[in-house]
Amino acid sequence: MSEHTILHGRAAVLPLANLDTDQIMPKQFLRGIDKSGLAPGLFYDLRFDGAGQARPEFILNQPAYASTNMLIAGPNYGCGSSREHAVWGMQQFGFTAVIASSFGEIFYSNAMNNRLMLAVLREDEVQALMREAQAGTGPLALEIDVENLRVRSPGLSASFTLSERHRRMFLDGLDVIGASLTYNAQIRQFARQHWAAQPWLKDVAHITRKRLDTIT
Repeated sequence: MSEHTILHGRAAVLPLANLDTDQIMPKQFLRGIDKSGLAPGLFYDLRFDGAGQARPEFILNQPAYASTNMLIAGPNYGCGSSREHAVWGMQQFGFTAVIASSFGEIFYSNAMNNRLMLAVLREDEVQALMREAQAGTGPLALEIDVENLRVRSPGLSASFTLSERHRRMFLDGLDVIGASLTYNAQIRQFARQHWAAQPWLKDVAHITRKRLDTIT
């Protein structure tokens, strides 16, 4: 059994429908030249008021939820712009998974390619999880069984679906680059056959640059 077979978590409820990527990661946090340092921007306008003070009513600001690493979210989570920073920020904040009845299409692809697990349940199942979570005094204990495609809480067990590619990526601990590199042998074989059949195309840019350097 892979260490990635079951994701264990403590979940908070964020019941807002249509929570878009501009709210997940506001534009002012997109100025960096790499993906680092995004955690402070996550849900910034929900977490803080106009003076930059933490909103005590926001669930992730409450001490009992400091260990939260999963979200139970409203429908169409991650709609809006295509910014991948929303996924990176969630992971840097500590999130490993989101459960909802639907997700924005681009956000879904970005998340799964970066190994942020998204589990799509029926809306009535999501609502049942929300009620169970809200009945407690802290995060709801959850596990997401990637091998058997089930979400389990103390009071619910529900199935979800994944494409086989995404399922294998999670089970094997791979992001999209790692998944591509599993085809390294086939890629190299194709390249050898391609250059053997069309040798005049190999390193054409490098060869052209060398010729231009000799002219100048």
